[in-house]
Amino acid sequence: MLLVVDIGNTHTVLGIYADRNSECLHHWRLASDRKKTEDEYAVLLLAMLQAEGLQLSQLQAAAISSTVPPLVDVWQKLCRKYLQVTPLVISVDTHTNLPILLDNPREIGPDRIVNSVAGRAKYGNSLIIIDLGTATTFDCVSAAGEFLGGVIAPGLAVSADALCNSTARLPRVEFDVPSRALATNTVQALQSGLVYGYAGLVDGLVRRLKAEMGGNVKVIVTGGLASTIAKVTDCVDYVDNMLTLDGLKILYDLNEATNG
Repeated sequence: MLLVVDIGNTHTVLGIYADRNSECLHHWRLASDRKKTEDEYAVLLLAMLQAEGLQLSQLQAAAISSTVPPLVDVWQKLCRKYLQVTPLVISVDTHTNLPILLDNPREIGPDRIVNSVAGRAKYGNSLIIIDLGTATTFDCVSAAGEFLGGVIAPGLAVSADALCNSTARLPRVEFDVPSRALATNTVQALQSGLVYGYAGLVDGLVRRLKAEMGGNVKVIVTGGLASTIAKVTDCVDYVDNMLTLDGLKILYDLNEATNG
């Protein structure tokens, strides 16, 4: 079995795949805690596996994507110590078959590589992939399958935290979709501004990106708030919350075949 680990600034998402042709069997979401050691994460991993009737010994390979460099080392240590495997850690140097047309390709985050590879494999070329995480990224893949670049914006939760922390009387609210934009109380007014406001950001940026890319561009959205934002946008073609995990599986298989 293959363990895939997507380490973000807020959450770490884990997935298990049985073999080359399988879909994700199980997946879990953890807090990305930079204070935790490999032993503490191993205890959590073991507990989640046991809840599904699995053992650490069944994990024979691993692939990691991370936007948090300190946690890469922690998960590499976990894989070596508890799984006796050396994980594939995604970077710009990983074999991907994805041409990266940035001014400096080494600036690209591994999550954006993984999402673009998965997007191409699952939906073809000519894509805008929106990942709604701590930061929201818009990754553009050309009709020829090249990574063109994109946009990085503050994430919805970051925007909400900034608003709450910078004001004396505004509360934290759930990211629920209000029944209408025109609110009659503070909670709904905040929800309207955050959810509908963020939907406007997504629609506006996608409109600009499509105009610059040209052609028939498909829009895929992923991340923890993907389903919520997709409900109130006009531009989303597909919601795919497994995109990053599937991308890690695809890249592991590609590199195993290349090296094997």
